[in-house]
Amino acid sequence: MSTFEHLASLDGGQPVAVLYQVLPPPLRDGLRKPMKPGGYADSGADIAYVLRQRGVPVLTPRAQPDVNTHLDWVFAEDAAGIAAARAQGARLLWANTVLFQGHPVERAMRDTWIVGQLPRLTEIFDDKWVTNETLRRAGCRVAASLLVSATPRAGALALDRLGEQDLTARGLRFPLVLKPVRGRGSQGVVRVEDFPGLLQAAHGLFAARVDGAPEVPLYGDTAIVEQFLPGEELTLTVMPPGHYLLQGKEVHQPRHWALPPVRRFNHHDGVAPYNGIVAVVNNSEALEAPRQAEPAVQALIQDCIRAAELVGARAPIRIDCRGDGQGQFELFDLNMKPNMTGAGRPGREQQDSLTCLAARAIGWSFGDLLLNMLRQAWRSPLG
Repeated sequence: MSTFEHLASLDGGQPVAVLYQVLPPPLRDGLRKPMKPGGYADSGADIAYVLRQRGVPVLTPRAQPDVNTHLDWVFAEDAAGIAAARAQGARLLWANTVLFQGHPVERAMRDTWIVGQLPRLTEIFDDKWVTNETLRRAGCRVAASLLVSATPRAGALALDRLGEQDLTARGLRFPLVLKPVRGRGSQGVVRVEDFPGLLQAAHGLFAARVDGAPEVPLYGDTAIVEQFLPGEELTLTVMPPGHYLLQGKEVHQPRHWALPPVRRFNHHDGVAPYNGIVAVVNNSEALEAPRQAEPAVQALIQDCIRAAELVGARAPIRIDCRGDGQGQFELFDLNMKPNMTGAGRPGREQQDSLTCLAARAIGWSFGDLLLNMLRQAWRSPLG
């Protein structure tokens, strides 16, 4: 029997508090996911503002929040922030942050509704190497890769011992992609054209440090070397099972399901630029309906749905995929906490996220997407 309950209906009018990131994710095996500058307060404010506009009782740390001040709309994710939200009467916490095992949300989820992932699963599957190996073993098409480290360690090849023959043995051919194991989006991701370029990029990645803390590695001492896929890039948002409002009708989705794929274009050196640099509305668009019906795209959608099931997604996840140049798509990056900015607040008209673009393709506004996410809130009364 499941130990989780699901909200399913908004009729109860549960007061909502949106959380933002103030806690650095813990160090795991020498790796730490970098915090996002601003801690997702921008998207948290977008969410809170639009939900309030749609009639949802949204609580805020300031009684009269300024529409242009992100932090007026969101509570800190730490124990004090959650306590402040609950003291105001919050019965639902929107975890717009990076969760992990031991996160303060765990103590609240027994009697408070949660929009977000299960913390322990987020921590596991924020490790891109673990995630891709899990998906590969389950039969999903995943880009070929290997793990390299600054120093010898189990399961990885030490960088000073890495040879081109190691790449060949794993089916890797230049150009390749180097990326952090616990990265955020395309931050730290680089395409390399040859072996000297790979070594130089890897040394640079391992040498990167947190701003203001020169003793703390930004990405850790391990990285992924991955086959560069030359084909079209598509990103898919996969929604959890539950009850949804689609075109004015209540629809029960008994399993995970995908929003329409979004096509990425205007890459920089073969990599989609980080959304903090180039707004995705300027380099992305929903895939047209005839393309969605193509067998290769349909196979990709099924792989992404299977991936969402494997990681136990309880809220939207986003999976980045590219064509292999031979007519098939491969998965290369699963995001347990996709960006959730959206148009709504004044001056935020260009801030739709990739998930928002996908939602608009089925007729949902940003507000519709948020209300449907709210309906999938869960809690775990038995812990």
